[in-house]
Amino acid sequence: MGSLLPTLEKVAHDIEPRVREQLGGFFGGMVAAYLPQTWEFRTEREVAALIVDRSGTVHAAGGAAANPDVTVEATEVQLTAALAAGSRSRPPPGALHVTAHTSKGRTAFDYLRGRLGL
Repeated sequence: MGSLLPTLEKVAHDIEPRVREQLGGFFGGMVAAYLPQTWEFRTEREVAALIVDRSGTVHAAGGAAANPDVTVEATEVQLTAALAAGSRSRPPPGALHVTAHTSKGRTAFDYLRGRLGL
């Protein structure tokens, strides 16, 4: 197994409390409108997904997602480094190839990319 899935598992653990807090807050209805979300991450060696359900539960899963909202492609080194660093760092321009498959995915990605280091 590569390093992408363990990195996404840590990301899921770190962001779940923030997602749930947002759902219970003043703008909870607006946040809920963008859920569920599935983001697929692809490297040259591994494919994994980050999934957020309607209740705000976040988990990572190995393999391709059936209907991702967003697909992020990069080298394993660039992607795992960006995700591990979170908002403290961003990959160089052109390092990531991002495809939004849904409008809710595009909106969520644009909003969250800096918080995830993307």
